[in-house]
Amino acid sequence: MTRLIPVFFLLPHLLPAAPNVLLLLVDDLKPALGCYGDAHAKTPHIDRLAARGMRFDLAYCNQAVCAPSRFNLMLGSHSTSTGLYGLGSRLRERLPDAVTLPQHFARHGGYRTESIGKVFHIGHGNDGDPASFSVPHFKDKVIEYLDPASTSGGQLTREEALFTNQQLDRIRSLPRGAAFESPQAEDEDYADGRVAAEAVRRLQAAAERRHRDGTPFFLAAGFVRPHLPFCAPQKYWDLHDPASLPQPVFEELPAGSPRVAHKRGGEIAAYAPVPESPDTAFDPELKRRLIHGYYASTSFVDAQIGRVLDELDRLGLADDTLVVLWGDHGFHLGDLGIWTKHTNYEQANRIPLLVVAPGVAQPGSHTRQLAETVDVFPTLAELAGLPAPAGPQAVDGVSLVPVLLDPQARVRDHAFHCYPKETIGRAIRTERYRLVEWKRSGAPVATAELELYDYEADPLERRNLAAEQPQVVAQLRAMLDRHPEAVPQGPPAAGKKGPGKASKAVAKKPAP
Repeated sequence: MTRLIPVFFLLPHLLPAAPNVLLLLVDDLKPALGCYGDAHAKTPHIDRLAARGMRFDLAYCNQAVCAPSRFNLMLGSHSTSTGLYGLGSRLRERLPDAVTLPQHFARHGGYRTESIGKVFHIGHGNDGDPASFSVPHFKDKVIEYLDPASTSGGQLTREEALFTNQQLDRIRSLPRGAAFESPQAEDEDYADGRVAAEAVRRLQAAAERRHRDGTPFFLAAGFVRPHLPFCAPQKYWDLHDPASLPQPVFEELPAGSPRVAHKRGGEIAAYAPVPESPDTAFDPELKRRLIHGYYASTSFVDAQIGRVLDELDRLGLADDTLVVLWGDHGFHLGDLGIWTKHTNYEQANRIPLLVVAPGVAQPGSHTRQLAETVDVFPTLAELAGLPAPAGPQAVDGVSLVPVLLDPQARVRDHAFHCYPKETIGRAIRTERYRLVEWKRSGAPVATAELELYDYEADPLERRNLAAEQPQVVAQLRAMLDRHPEAVPQGPPAAGKKGPGKASKAVAKKPAP
Protein backbone atom coordinates (compact mmCIF):
# COMPACT_ATOMS: atom_id res chain seq x y z
CA MET A 1 0.00 0.00 0.00
CA THR A 2 1.37 3.44 -0.87
CA ARG A 3 1.11 6.33 1.54
CA LEU A 4 1.77 9.98 0.72
CA ILE A 5 2.60 12.27 3.63
CA PRO A 6 2.09 16.07 3.71
CA VAL A 7 5.77 16.67 4.46
CA PHE A 8 5.55 20.46 4.18
CA PHE A 9 3.73 20.41 7.53
CA LEU A 10 6.27 18.13 9.18
CA LEU A 11 9.73 19.17 8.03
CA PRO A 12 10.03 22.54 9.78
CA HIS A 13 9.76 20.72 13.11
CA LEU A 14 12.33 18.06 12.26
CA LEU A 15 15.31 19.83 10.65
CA PRO A 16 17.46 22.74 11.82
CA ALA A 17 17.15 26.00 9.91
CA ALA A 18 19.41 26.00 6.84
CA PRO A 19 20.99 22.57 7.33
CA ASN A 20 24.44 22.11 5.84
CA VAL A 21 24.82 19.84 2.80
CA LEU A 22 27.62 17.35 2.19
CA LEU A 23 27.52 15.55 -1.16
CA LEU A 24 29.84 12.55 -1.48
CA LEU A 25 30.12 11.65 -5.17
CA VAL A 26 31.89 8.45 -6.16
CA ASP A 27 32.89 7.59 -9.72
CA ASP A 28 31.89 4.18 -11.16
CA LEU A 29 30.61 2.93 -7.79
CA LYS A 30 28.09 0.11 -8.08
CA PRO A 31 26.30 -1.23 -4.96
CA ALA A 32 29.25 -3.58 -4.27
CA LEU A 33 29.14 -2.45 -0.64
CA GLY A 34 28.64 -4.17 2.66
CA CYS A 35 25.53 -2.13 3.41
CA TYR A 36 23.98 -3.44 0.16
CA GLY A 37 24.64 -7.04 1.15
CA ASP A 38 27.90 -7.67 -0.71
CA ALA A 39 29.73 -10.04 1.63
CA HIS A 40 33.01 -9.56 -0.27
CA ALA A 41 33.14 -5.79 0.10
CA LYS A 42 35.28 -4.15 2.78
CA THR A 43 33.49 -0.82 3.19
CA PRO A 44 33.01 -0.15 6.92
CA HIS A 45 32.78 3.64 6.62
CA ILE A 46 30.14 3.74 3.90
CA ASP A 47 28.31 1.05 5.86
CA ARG A 48 28.23 3.23 8.99
CA LEU A 49 26.97 6.14 6.89
CA ALA A 50 24.11 3.91 5.69
CA ALA A 51 23.33 3.12 9.33
CA ARG A 52 22.65 6.84 9.93
CA GLY A 53 19.96 7.24 7.29
CA MET A 54 18.12 5.61 4.39
CA ARG A 55 19.49 3.20 1.82
CA PHE A 56 17.70 3.20 -1.55
CA ASP A 57 17.82 -0.36 -2.83
CA LEU A 58 16.49 0.41 -6.31
CA ALA A 59 18.26 3.62 -7.26
CA TYR A 60 19.30 4.23 -10.86
CA CYS A 61 21.38 6.72 -12.77
CA ASN A 62 19.75 8.43 -15.75
CA GLN A 63 22.61 7.73 -18.16
CA ALA A 64 25.58 5.45 -17.53
CA VAL A 65 28.24 7.96 -18.60
CA CYS A 66 30.24 10.19 -16.23
CA ALA A 67 29.58 13.68 -17.62
CA PRO A 68 25.88 13.31 -18.48
CA SER A 69 25.16 11.61 -15.16
CA ARG A 70 26.65 14.57 -13.29
CA PHE A 71 24.56 16.96 -15.37
CA ASN A 72 21.51 14.86 -14.41
CA LEU A 73 22.43 15.31 -10.74
CA MET A 74 23.19 19.01 -10.89
CA LEU A 75 20.26 20.01 -13.14
CA GLY A 76 17.58 17.58 -11.99
CA SER A 77 17.09 16.93 -15.71
CA HIS A 78 17.18 13.81 -17.87
CA SER A 79 19.71 13.74 -20.68
CA THR A 80 16.77 13.27 -23.02
CA SER A 81 15.41 16.64 -21.82
CA THR A 82 18.66 18.59 -22.23
CA GLY A 83 20.53 16.87 -25.07
CA LEU A 84 23.63 16.70 -22.83
CA TYR A 85 24.56 13.14 -23.77
CA GLY A 86 28.33 13.23 -24.30
CA LEU A 87 31.53 13.33 -22.26
CA GLY A 88 32.47 16.55 -24.03
CA SER A 89 29.07 18.21 -23.65
CA ARG A 90 29.33 21.80 -22.42
CA LEU A 91 26.55 22.82 -20.09
CA ARG A 92 26.53 26.56 -20.72
CA GLU A 93 26.69 26.21 -24.50
CA ARG A 94 23.52 24.14 -24.40
CA LEU A 95 21.72 25.73 -21.42
CA PRO A 96 23.33 29.09 -20.69
CA ASP A 97 20.72 30.11 -18.09
CA ALA A 98 20.39 26.80 -16.25
CA VAL A 99 20.26 26.94 -12.46
CA THR A 100 22.23 24.08 -10.94
CA LEU A 101 21.77 22.44 -7.55
CA PRO A 102 24.53 24.47 -5.82
CA GLN A 103 23.37 27.69 -7.51
CA HIS A 104 19.85 27.05 -6.18
CA PHE A 105 21.21 26.72 -2.64
CA ALA A 106 23.32 29.86 -2.96
CA ARG A 107 20.46 31.95 -4.41
CA HIS A 108 17.67 30.82 -2.13
CA GLY A 109 19.45 29.88 1.09
CA GLY A 110 22.59 32.01 1.25
CA TYR A 111 24.81 28.93 1.17
CA ARG A 112 28.53 29.06 0.48
CA THR A 113 28.95 26.41 -2.22
CA GLU A 114 32.22 24.60 -2.82
CA SER A 115 33.45 21.67 -4.90
CA ILE A 116 36.53 19.50 -4.61
CA GLY A 117 37.68 16.53 -6.66
CA LYS A 118 35.51 15.08 -9.42
CA VAL A 119 32.13 16.84 -9.22
CA PHE A 120 31.31 17.98 -12.73
CA HIS A 121 33.20 15.99 -15.35
CA ILE A 122 36.35 17.77 -16.55
CA GLY A 123 38.09 16.29 -19.56
CA HIS A 124 37.28 15.10 -23.09
CA GLY A 125 36.94 18.77 -24.04
CA ASN A 126 34.61 19.51 -21.11
CA ASP A 127 35.60 22.18 -18.57
CA GLY A 128 32.93 21.51 -15.93
CA ASP A 129 30.85 24.43 -14.65
CA PRO A 130 32.77 27.01 -12.59
CA ALA A 131 29.63 29.19 -12.41
CA SER A 132 27.99 26.67 -10.08
CA PHE A 133 30.16 27.41 -7.05
CA SER A 134 30.98 30.34 -4.79
CA VAL A 135 34.74 29.74 -4.90
CA PRO A 136 37.08 28.17 -7.48
CA HIS A 137 36.93 24.40 -7.86
CA PHE A 138 39.65 22.27 -6.24
CA LYS A 139 40.70 19.97 -9.07
CA ASP A 140 42.82 16.86 -8.81
CA LYS A 141 43.69 13.95 -11.05
CA VAL A 142 41.39 11.22 -12.31
CA ILE A 143 44.04 9.13 -14.05
CA GLU A 144 47.11 8.81 -11.83
CA TYR A 145 50.05 6.43 -11.56
CA LEU A 146 52.93 6.24 -9.11
CA ASP A 147 54.96 3.50 -10.79
CA PRO A 148 56.76 4.69 -13.99
CA ALA A 149 56.36 1.17 -15.38
CA SER A 150 52.60 1.82 -15.51
CA THR A 151 53.10 4.57 -18.11
CA SER A 152 55.91 3.15 -20.27
CA GLY A 153 58.48 5.13 -18.33
CA GLY A 154 56.46 8.21 -17.45
CA GLN A 155 54.84 8.98 -20.82
CA LEU A 156 51.49 10.75 -21.24
CA THR A 157 48.91 7.99 -21.67
CA ARG A 158 45.69 8.03 -23.68
CA GLU A 159 43.36 8.36 -20.72
CA GLU A 160 45.56 10.91 -18.94
CA ALA A 161 45.42 13.05 -22.06
CA LEU A 162 41.63 12.77 -22.32
CA PHE A 163 41.04 13.71 -18.69
CA THR A 164 43.39 16.70 -18.84
CA ASN A 165 42.24 17.98 -22.27
CA GLN A 166 45.67 17.44 -23.79
CA GLN A 167 46.47 16.30 -27.35
CA LEU A 168 42.84 15.41 -27.97
CA ASP A 169 43.52 15.21 -31.70
CA ARG A 170 46.06 12.37 -31.37
CA ILE A 171 44.78 10.17 -28.56
CA ARG A 172 45.19 6.89 -30.45
CA SER A 173 48.89 7.59 -31.04
CA LEU A 174 49.60 7.75 -27.29
CA PRO A 175 50.57 4.71 -25.19
CA ARG A 176 48.11 2.87 -23.00
CA GLY A 177 48.49 3.10 -19.22
CA ALA A 178 48.28 0.13 -16.89
CA ALA A 179 44.86 -1.13 -15.84
CA PHE A 180 46.04 -1.45 -12.23
CA GLU A 181 48.93 -0.88 -9.85
CA SER A 182 49.37 -1.58 -6.13
CA PRO A 183 52.44 0.23 -4.75
CA GLN A 184 53.48 0.62 -1.15
CA ALA A 185 52.12 4.13 -0.82
CA GLU A 186 50.35 6.54 1.49
CA ASP A 187 46.70 7.43 0.87
CA GLU A 188 47.52 11.03 -0.05
CA ASP A 189 49.94 9.89 -2.74
CA TYR A 190 46.78 9.41 -4.81
CA ALA A 191 44.15 12.03 -5.64
CA ASP A 192 41.36 10.63 -3.47
CA GLY A 193 43.55 10.90 -0.39
CA ARG A 194 44.28 14.53 -1.21
CA VAL A 195 40.59 15.24 -1.84
CA ALA A 196 39.74 13.77 1.56
CA ALA A 197 42.39 15.95 3.20
CA GLU A 198 41.04 19.03 1.43
CA ALA A 199 37.49 18.11 2.47
CA VAL A 200 38.64 17.98 6.08
CA ARG A 201 40.16 21.46 5.76
CA ARG A 202 37.01 22.82 4.09
CA LEU A 203 34.81 21.37 6.86
CA GLN A 204 37.00 23.01 9.51
CA ALA A 205 36.69 26.39 7.81
CA ALA A 206 32.96 25.88 7.30
CA ALA A 207 32.48 25.12 10.99
CA GLU A 208 34.24 28.37 11.89
CA ARG A 209 32.02 30.38 9.50
CA ARG A 210 28.88 28.71 10.80
CA HIS A 211 29.86 29.58 14.36
CA ARG A 212 30.91 33.12 13.44
CA ASP A 213 28.09 34.31 11.18
CA GLY A 214 25.71 31.38 10.69
CA THR A 215 26.61 30.74 7.02
CA PRO A 216 25.53 27.23 6.00
CA PHE A 217 27.78 25.21 3.71
CA PHE A 218 27.13 23.17 0.58
CA LEU A 219 30.20 21.02 -0.03
CA ALA A 220 30.46 18.57 -2.93
CA ALA A 221 33.41 16.18 -2.59
CA GLY A 222 34.04 13.94 -5.60
CA PHE A 223 36.15 10.78 -5.41
CA VAL A 224 37.46 9.01 -8.51
CA ARG A 225 38.16 5.43 -7.48
CA PRO A 226 36.91 2.84 -8.36
CA HIS A 227 37.16 4.44 -11.82
CA LEU A 228 39.89 2.85 -13.91
CA PRO A 229 42.82 2.52 -13.58
CA PHE A 230 42.54 0.48 -10.41
CA CYS A 231 45.41 2.21 -8.64
CA ALA A 232 45.39 1.98 -4.86
CA PRO A 233 47.96 1.39 -2.12
CA GLN A 234 48.88 -2.24 -1.59
CA LYS A 235 47.21 -2.34 1.84
CA TYR A 236 43.78 -2.08 0.20
CA TRP A 237 44.53 -4.91 -2.19
CA ASP A 238 45.61 -6.97 0.82
CA LEU A 239 42.12 -6.66 2.34
CA HIS A 240 40.77 -9.02 -0.33
CA ASP A 241 41.54 -12.61 -1.28
CA PRO A 242 41.34 -12.61 -5.08
CA ALA A 243 40.49 -16.31 -5.14
CA SER A 244 37.30 -15.69 -3.17
CA LEU A 245 35.97 -12.67 -5.08
CA PRO A 246 32.89 -13.23 -7.28
CA GLN A 247 33.54 -13.93 -10.94
CA PRO A 248 31.10 -13.32 -13.82
CA VAL A 249 28.46 -16.04 -14.04
CA PHE A 250 26.94 -15.34 -17.47
CA GLU A 251 29.24 -13.82 -20.09
CA GLU A 252 27.10 -13.89 -23.23
CA LEU A 253 24.93 -11.10 -24.57
CA PRO A 254 21.19 -11.59 -23.97
CA ALA A 255 19.58 -13.97 -26.43
CA GLY A 256 17.35 -12.11 -28.86
CA SER A 257 18.72 -8.67 -27.96
CA PRO A 258 19.25 -6.09 -30.72
CA ARG A 259 22.75 -5.33 -31.96
CA VAL A 260 22.42 -1.67 -30.98
CA ALA A 261 22.29 -2.68 -27.30
CA HIS A 262 25.50 -4.68 -27.37
CA LYS A 263 28.92 -3.75 -26.10
CA ARG A 264 32.37 -5.26 -26.41
CA GLY A 265 35.66 -3.51 -25.70
CA GLY A 266 35.30 0.23 -25.20
CA GLU A 267 36.93 2.08 -22.30
CA ILE A 268 38.54 -1.04 -20.82
CA ALA A 269 40.68 -1.47 -23.96
CA ALA A 270 42.48 1.80 -23.22
CA TYR A 271 44.42 0.02 -20.47
CA ALA A 272 47.17 -2.63 -20.67
CA PRO A 273 47.26 -5.63 -20.56
CA VAL A 274 43.61 -5.73 -21.63
CA PRO A 275 43.27 -6.98 -25.24
CA GLU A 276 42.77 -4.09 -27.65
CA SER A 277 40.59 -6.15 -29.99
CA PRO A 278 36.97 -6.43 -28.79
CA ASP A 279 36.89 -9.96 -30.22
CA THR A 280 39.70 -11.25 -27.98
CA ALA A 281 38.56 -13.03 -24.83
CA PHE A 282 40.01 -12.08 -21.44
CA ASP A 283 41.99 -14.84 -19.76
CA PRO A 284 40.76 -15.91 -16.30
CA GLU A 285 43.72 -14.37 -14.46
CA LEU A 286 43.12 -10.96 -16.05
CA LYS A 287 39.44 -11.09 -15.06
CA ARG A 288 40.41 -11.98 -11.51
CA ARG A 289 42.97 -9.17 -11.34
CA LEU A 290 40.50 -6.58 -12.65
CA ILE A 291 37.81 -7.63 -10.18
CA HIS A 292 40.38 -7.60 -7.36
CA GLY A 293 41.36 -4.08 -8.44
CA TYR A 294 37.74 -2.90 -8.37
CA TYR A 295 37.16 -4.16 -4.83
CA ALA A 296 40.52 -2.79 -3.63
CA SER A 297 39.77 0.61 -5.15
CA THR A 298 36.36 0.62 -3.47
CA SER A 299 37.98 -0.11 -0.11
CA PHE A 300 40.45 2.73 -0.74
CA VAL A 301 37.71 5.27 -1.43
CA ASP A 302 35.73 3.98 1.54
CA ALA A 303 38.67 4.85 3.80
CA GLN A 304 38.80 8.39 2.39
CA ILE A 305 35.07 8.87 2.97
CA GLY A 306 35.66 7.66 6.51
CA ARG A 307 38.18 10.45 7.09
CA VAL A 308 35.60 13.03 5.99
CA LEU A 309 32.85 11.55 8.16
CA ASP A 310 35.17 11.42 11.17
CA GLU A 311 35.86 15.14 10.81
CA LEU A 312 32.16 15.93 10.39
CA ASP A 313 31.58 14.19 13.71
CA ARG A 314 34.58 15.72 15.46
CA LEU A 315 33.40 19.21 14.53
CA GLY A 316 29.92 18.53 15.88
CA LEU A 317 28.32 19.10 12.48
CA ALA A 318 26.62 15.75 11.92
CA ASP A 319 23.27 16.65 13.48
CA ASP A 320 22.97 19.79 11.32
CA THR A 321 24.14 18.31 8.00
CA LEU A 322 22.32 16.53 5.20
CA VAL A 323 24.64 13.90 3.74
CA VAL A 324 24.12 12.16 0.39
CA LEU A 325 26.38 9.44 -0.98
CA TRP A 326 25.80 8.84 -4.70
CA GLY A 327 27.46 6.74 -7.37
CA ASP A 328 27.37 8.34 -10.81
CA HIS A 329 26.54 4.99 -12.44
CA GLY A 330 27.18 1.29 -12.03
CA PHE A 331 29.88 -0.91 -13.51
CA HIS A 332 30.01 -4.17 -15.45
CA LEU A 333 32.59 -6.63 -14.12
CA GLY A 334 32.40 -9.14 -16.95
CA ASP A 335 28.66 -9.87 -16.69
CA LEU A 336 27.23 -10.31 -20.21
CA GLY A 337 30.89 -10.23 -21.29
CA ILE A 338 30.86 -6.44 -20.71
CA TRP A 339 33.36 -4.33 -18.75
CA THR A 340 32.87 -0.79 -17.36
CA LYS A 341 29.60 1.04 -18.19
CA HIS A 342 27.97 2.71 -21.26
CA THR A 343 24.97 0.37 -21.62
CA ASN A 344 21.30 0.24 -20.66
CA TYR A 345 21.73 -2.99 -18.67
CA GLU A 346 21.25 -3.40 -14.91
CA GLN A 347 24.85 -3.46 -13.77
CA ALA A 348 25.69 -0.19 -15.55
CA ASN A 349 22.65 1.69 -14.27
CA ARG A 350 21.93 0.59 -10.70
CA ILE A 351 23.69 2.84 -8.20
CA PRO A 352 24.13 3.25 -4.46
CA LEU A 353 22.14 6.13 -2.98
CA LEU A 354 22.33 6.88 0.74
CA VAL A 355 20.53 9.85 2.29
CA VAL A 356 21.18 10.98 5.85
CA ALA A 357 18.62 13.55 6.99
CA PRO A 358 18.73 13.89 10.80
CA GLY A 359 15.27 13.91 12.28
CA VAL A 360 13.64 12.87 9.00
CA ALA A 361 15.10 9.57 7.75
CA GLN A 362 15.08 6.83 10.35
CA PRO A 363 18.63 5.56 11.00
CA GLY A 364 19.30 2.21 9.35
CA SER A 365 16.19 2.38 7.16
CA HIS A 366 15.89 1.18 3.58
CA THR A 367 13.31 1.27 0.83
CA ARG A 368 12.42 -0.35 -2.47
CA GLN A 369 11.09 2.92 -3.84
CA LEU A 370 12.57 3.34 -7.30
CA ALA A 371 14.76 6.44 -7.32
CA GLU A 372 16.68 8.36 -9.96
CA THR A 373 19.69 10.63 -9.92
CA VAL A 374 17.47 13.58 -10.91
CA ASP A 375 15.53 13.17 -7.65
CA VAL A 376 18.46 14.33 -5.50
CA PHE A 377 18.04 18.04 -6.42
CA PRO A 378 14.34 18.42 -5.43
CA THR A 379 14.86 16.18 -2.39
CA LEU A 380 17.67 18.30 -0.96
CA ALA A 381 15.80 21.52 -1.75
CA GLU A 382 12.75 20.35 0.20
CA LEU A 383 14.83 19.07 3.12
CA ALA A 384 16.56 22.45 3.36
CA GLY A 385 13.26 24.34 3.23
CA LEU A 386 14.08 25.95 -0.13
CA PRO A 387 11.71 26.45 -3.08
CA ALA A 388 11.35 23.49 -5.40
CA PRO A 389 13.71 23.77 -8.40
CA ALA A 390 11.96 25.36 -11.37
CA GLY A 391 14.61 25.64 -14.03
CA PRO A 392 14.66 27.33 -16.53
CA GLN A 393 15.86 23.85 -17.55
CA ALA A 394 13.28 21.06 -17.46
CA VAL A 395 13.20 19.50 -13.99
CA ASP A 396 12.42 15.79 -14.20
CA GLY A 397 13.15 14.80 -10.61
CA VAL A 398 10.66 14.33 -7.81
CA SER A 399 11.25 14.83 -4.10
CA LEU A 400 11.94 11.65 -2.14
CA VAL A 401 11.13 13.29 1.20
CA PRO A 402 7.85 11.32 1.61
CA VAL A 403 9.92 8.14 1.32
CA LEU A 404 12.53 9.36 3.80
CA LEU A 405 9.69 9.80 6.28
CA ASP A 406 8.05 6.47 5.40
CA PRO A 407 9.94 3.77 3.46
CA GLN A 408 6.62 2.34 2.23
CA ALA A 409 5.50 5.61 0.62
CA ARG A 410 5.73 5.81 -3.18
CA VAL A 411 6.33 8.89 -5.32
CA ARG A 412 7.07 7.23 -8.69
CA ASP A 413 6.28 3.84 -10.22
CA HIS A 414 9.43 3.45 -12.29
CA ALA A 415 12.90 4.81 -12.91
CA PHE A 416 13.90 6.23 -16.30
CA HIS A 417 17.29 6.13 -18.01
CA CYS A 418 18.73 6.27 -21.49
CA TYR A 419 21.76 5.52 -23.60
CA PRO A 420 22.47 7.14 -26.98
CA LYS A 421 24.12 5.22 -29.81
CA GLU A 422 23.10 5.36 -33.48
CA THR A 423 19.59 5.42 -32.02
CA ILE A 424 18.58 6.46 -28.51
CA GLY A 425 17.66 3.75 -26.05
CA ARG A 426 15.06 5.09 -23.63
CA ALA A 427 14.46 2.71 -20.74
CA ILE A 428 12.21 2.30 -17.75
CA ARG A 429 12.86 0.04 -14.76
CA THR A 430 10.03 -1.09 -12.49
CA GLU A 431 10.54 -3.30 -9.46
CA ARG A 432 10.27 -6.34 -11.71
CA TYR A 433 10.97 -5.35 -15.32
CA ARG A 434 13.11 -3.23 -17.60
CA LEU A 435 11.85 -2.12 -21.02
CA VAL A 436 14.25 -0.50 -23.49
CA GLU A 437 12.98 1.18 -26.66
CA TRP A 438 15.69 1.90 -29.26
CA LYS A 439 14.66 4.37 -31.96
CA ARG A 440 15.55 7.71 -33.45
CA SER A 441 13.93 10.73 -31.86
CA GLY A 442 10.69 11.49 -33.67
CA ALA A 443 10.73 8.27 -35.69
CA PRO A 444 7.57 6.16 -35.90
CA VAL A 445 7.00 3.76 -33.00
CA ALA A 446 6.96 0.88 -35.49
CA THR A 447 10.67 1.45 -36.18
CA ALA A 448 11.69 0.76 -32.58
CA GLU A 449 13.72 -2.23 -31.44
CA LEU A 450 12.66 -3.44 -27.99
CA GLU A 451 14.21 -5.23 -25.04
CA LEU A 452 12.31 -6.64 -22.06
CA TYR A 453 13.92 -8.25 -19.00
CA ASP A 454 12.20 -9.87 -16.03
CA TYR A 455 14.42 -9.55 -12.95
CA GLU A 456 12.36 -11.95 -10.86
CA ALA A 457 12.69 -14.76 -13.39
CA ASP A 458 16.02 -13.79 -14.99
CA PRO A 459 18.21 -11.46 -12.90
CA LEU A 460 21.21 -12.15 -15.16
CA GLU A 461 19.45 -10.79 -18.28
CA ARG A 462 20.00 -13.97 -20.26
CA ARG A 463 17.07 -13.46 -22.65
CA ASN A 464 15.19 -10.58 -24.25
CA LEU A 465 11.50 -11.34 -23.65
CA ALA A 466 9.97 -8.51 -25.71
CA ALA A 467 8.62 -10.78 -28.46
CA GLU A 468 7.27 -13.32 -25.95
CA GLN A 469 5.38 -11.00 -23.60
CA PRO A 470 3.50 -8.39 -25.66
CA GLN A 471 1.06 -7.59 -22.85
CA VAL A 472 3.86 -6.62 -20.47
CA VAL A 473 5.50 -4.61 -23.25
CA ALA A 474 2.24 -2.74 -23.85
CA GLN A 475 1.91 -1.89 -20.12
CA LEU A 476 5.46 -0.64 -19.92
CA ARG A 477 5.30 1.31 -23.17
CA ALA A 478 2.31 3.18 -21.77
CA MET A 479 4.54 4.22 -18.88
CA LEU A 480 7.40 5.15 -21.19
CA ASP A 481 5.00 7.27 -23.23
CA ARG A 482 4.59 9.56 -20.23
CA HIS A 483 8.10 10.81 -21.00
CA PRO A 484 8.60 13.22 -23.90
CA GLU A 485 10.55 12.23 -26.99
CA ALA A 486 14.29 12.50 -26.52
CA VAL A 487 16.00 15.71 -27.54
CA PRO A 488 18.09 14.64 -30.58
CA GLN A 489 21.82 14.24 -30.27
CA GLY A 490 24.03 17.05 -31.50
CA PRO A 491 24.20 20.82 -30.92
CA PRO A 492 21.02 22.75 -30.10
CA ALA A 493 19.02 24.17 -32.97
CA ALA A 494 19.65 27.83 -33.75
CA GLY A 495 17.89 30.09 -31.26
CA LYS A 496 17.07 27.24 -28.88
CA LYS A 497 18.28 27.55 -25.30
CA GLY A 498 16.84 24.44 -23.79
CA PRO A 499 14.18 21.74 -23.80
CA GLY A 500 10.51 21.81 -23.11
CA LYS A 501 8.54 20.65 -20.12
CA ALA A 502 9.66 17.97 -17.71
CA SER A 503 8.29 14.45 -17.87
CA LYS A 504 5.47 13.26 -15.63
CA ALA A 505 6.83 10.14 -13.95
CA VAL A 506 4.77 10.07 -10.76
CA ALA A 507 2.93 6.96 -9.72
CA LYS A 508 -0.45 6.52 -11.40
CA LYS A 509 -1.20 2.85 -11.03
CA PRO A 510 0.65 -0.24 -9.85
CA ALA A 511 3.57 -1.14 -12.09
CA PRO A 512 3.89 -4.61 -13.55
